[in-house]
Amino acid sequence: MKKIKHIEQIADELGIEKDSLELYGKFKAKIPLENINKNKISKLVVVTAITPTPLGEGKSTTAIGLTQGLGKINKNVALTIRQPSLGPVFGHKGGGTGGGKATVEPAVDINLHFNGDFHAMESAHNLLAAMVDNTVYRNAIKEFYPENITWRRVTDAEDRSLRNIIAGTGGKNTSPLRNTGFDISAASEIMAILALTDSYSDLRERLGNIVVGWKKDKTPVLAKEINAVGSMMALLKDAIKPNLAQTVEGQPAIVHMGPFGNIAHGCSSILADQIASSFADYVITEAGFGADLGFEKFMDIKVRQGGPKPFCAVIVATIRGLKWHGGVDVKKLNEKNKKAIIDGAENLKNALRIVSRYGLKSVVAINKFPDDTKEEIKLVKDICKENNSIAIESDGFAKGGDGMIELAEYISSLENNNEKINLLYEDSDSPIDKVESLAKNIYSADKVSWSPMTRTTLRLFESQGWNFPICMAKTHLSVSADSKLRGAPTGHTLPIKEVRVLGGAKQIVTLAGDIITLPGLPSNPNAFDIDLNDEGEIINILST
Repeated sequence: MKKIKHIEQIADELGIEKDSLELYGKFKAKIPLENINKNKISKLVVVTAITPTPLGEGKSTTAIGLTQGLGKINKNVALTIRQPSLGPVFGHKGGGTGGGKATVEPAVDINLHFNGDFHAMESAHNLLAAMVDNTVYRNAIKEFYPENITWRRVTDAEDRSLRNIIAGTGGKNTSPLRNTGFDISAASEIMAILALTDSYSDLRERLGNIVVGWKKDKTPVLAKEINAVGSMMALLKDAIKPNLAQTVEGQPAIVHMGPFGNIAHGCSSILADQIASSFADYVITEAGFGADLGFEKFMDIKVRQGGPKPFCAVIVATIRGLKWHGGVDVKKLNEKNKKAIIDGAENLKNALRIVSRYGLKSVVAINKFPDDTKEEIKLVKDICKENNSIAIESDGFAKGGDGMIELAEYISSLENNNEKINLLYEDSDSPIDKVESLAKNIYSADKVSWSPMTRTTLRLFESQGWNFPICMAKTHLSVSADSKLRGAPTGHTLPIKEVRVLGGAKQIVTLAGDIITLPGLPSNPNAFDIDLNDEGEIINILST
């Protein structure tokens, strides 16, 4: 482990009394909710990005580096980021604690078990599943049958064999035979609830409103009818509390919850932002994947449900990412290609358009790589200038906070003017209209195609009073639902294949294209390399 401060020192420098901390060793702690001061106003910066390549664009590294850069210019700053999922850690993408000289520590702990939040969340989720099955087995709710259970189980492993399964074998001593499956833990509704709740009482209400299935007469069965809420609350007692860690340069980092941006709403918790805002003047946070996914959900789900409003956005772009969107093969991204950058910049312009649609100022952070040339960087800066924006080089990976000072100074020069924020649609709009608005205004689609029963199901949701925001589940590799369409495609169709309601998280999940809610391991997963050496040190976790 890199040399870092005792967590009590981090808390003291932030302004949190050490007696109010719940220590998890020397370098980690839980922050109880009584530390929240909703009257303090901070400047919240949300870090988003262009549509990422399969390699990623360094959004977390940029967010961490910017936090360190603001620290370098003596600003009172805190970082809020998501907890990594074990799926990507042992799969392909790697850890979620940044990289190079812009990391959150203790990185290995955070990327693995951390303070047990994921385990608690997964236990609560699967306990509810067991209690639902038991309710049906014992006929405890009239006309609630096995085939009408909608609550799936979750796992934090990328296990494609569990995507679709047959549960039960029938007979006297087991559950009835039925088709079901698993989702990855980051897609759990309880994960979303923990990321959106603001108190124990709100958590209780949200857990109780989880829809676990339907009766024969098409009325919903809620978790509170299963009598599962109390036990879930007990399991989540500590998971609701945000976790205090630190950047490698000693700025406070509040790490809490980890919904994926492509299949969930992709943001760290409202509680983390509230605690950070209670003490810091600047709060840096991130939203999963590109502006069309995480950023849109940050605004239309997180802010809509009570999260602090950002005052500006940082859009992370890479030279290699723009080349990829310009049609260059992944293996040739280190080659010079001016035309590809110009063509690929259409995706960057689209990200700028999406952010401005919400009424926010933005700045482009060019996340530098060793192969980038001065000419290529100047070209991107010129493109941004032509589109009434500014691009600033960011080099947090190689230089830490020192490589982020220019961006930090620019952010600190901006005035807070977030009262003009415009969300995409009204709460009262129908779910169908909300999907149509997303398709047109965010994805630039010509139309939406609906699989059988999807519109009927959305109308059923609406009849229950569930005019919730839309959580679009789609590929993160394209603005469209087709991962092969790079750049800023227009004229395409958004195909809605399935819809789900999250009554407790207060959102409707719409699955578009070929999106899968439980990834599978790649041919050469990180799990091949991660190990424990003879000194008891965990090695080869990526992005740490």
